[in-house]
Amino acid sequence: MSQEDSKSENKGAPAGARRLARLAAVQALYQIEVNGGEPARVVREFLDHRLAEAIDGFSLEGLDREFFGALVTGAATDAAELDEVITPALVQGWPLNRLESLIRLILRCGAFELWQRPDIPARVVINEYLEVAHAFYEDKEPAFVNGVLDRLAKSLRDEELGAAGTPGEG
Repeated sequence: MSQEDSKSENKGAPAGARRLARLAAVQALYQIEVNGGEPARVVREFLDHRLAEAIDGFSLEGLDREFFGALVTGAATDAAELDEVITPALVQGWPLNRLESLIRLILRCGAFELWQRPDIPARVVINEYLEVAHAFYEDKEPAFVNGVLDRLAKSLRDEELGAAGTPGEG
């Protein structure tokens, strides 16, 4: 697929439906981290009870439900493997467990997409999680997320990025 997070990526749903799913997935993963619980149960509860909420002024009602469930389940189930994938992309000597929870979860979701969803272009993944970071932070954190995901994408998707240039160019 060559188009960025567009209607074609989401089988006819608005482009924003996936962005909302990403934003909600970080919230659901935070809920799992703080309160525990099985990912499938948290996904069901979230879809049944939390879609009327707004995050940073965005209503979650229009999110891509299937994509949301896949992100939460995948990132939660593969957390240990994802952390191993993320760690080399961090600044040397900076352990993943020193990161604030939301930053770690944003990186985990982005890493999951880069690692397990080759159908979504790396540039889209990086841009979308930069926007997710902006929904939660106003300072240096979005730039940090961008840098880590950029390094991770170059590691995981070197062939894709070699043909299309580095993320953020153009």
